[in-house]
Amino acid sequence: QGKLTSTTNEEFMDFSLTKNGFSMFIGAALLLIVLLSVARNYKKRGVKSPKGIASFIEPLILFLRDDVIKPGIGKGYEKFLPYLLTLFFFIFFNNLLGLIPIFPGGANLTGSVAITGILALITFIIVTVNGSKDYWMHIIWPPGIPFGLKFLLIPIEIFGMFLKPVVLMIRLFANITAGHIIILGFFSLIFIFSEINEWIGSGVTVFSVAFSIFMSMLELLVAFLQAYVFTLLSSLYIGGARETHEHEESH
Repeated sequence: QGKLTSTTNEEFMDFSLTKNGFSMFIGAALLLIVLLSVARNYKKRGVKSPKGIASFIEPLILFLRDDVIKPGIGKGYEKFLPYLLTLFFFIFFNNLLGLIPIFPGGANLTGSVAITGILALITFIIVTVNGSKDYWMHIIWPPGIPFGLKFLLIPIEIFGMFLKPVVLMIRLFANITAGHIIILGFFSLIFIFSEINEWIGSGVTVFSVAFSIFMSMLELLVAFLQAYVFTLLSSLYIGGARETHEHEESH
């Protein structure tokens, strides 16, 4: 965000496309190309055994639906299925693009707190809009709690409600950024030790490159795990907000 002053002293915002913004468009386009091609495959072939990229995408969709979203939300999960699947694949694809040092990669999109913050905000809005009466009752006036303790618990419950999206935002941002910083640290060792001694620098180069390759392979796993965890927690938050409780009238 920048401000430029012209000769007429008029100020305006700089809305030029950033590297992360451009990467987000590439990730969204890739997401549409892949998933729409899978959809066309099913239109042509029906429920037959998938081929091509559909054979990779289908197990992921079934795994997310049956083992993550459905258990996390429960009855009525179908309403949130499109959002949560889109959320997973958007994060997953952009995590993978962030590992590619050249075009179309080269941008650490999910390592930007602005991007992870918006994704967490969308989940927060969905949770808030779809919260049941019991969900809001437990926040505003917790049942079954002595009257005096209610005034202690209510601020904690309200704080917890806003803490959940913050946890989502920081978890994705920190885990994706950490891997990149570690790899950068290994490469920095090459230049540091090369300044001390050429032979030491050569030995450190072998060590640094080997560990950087290892970390890159590990980040492939992290790319999937962080998309999975974000989707899982979003499902649990939505499911918890929609849950209804049976309270006893007497104790």
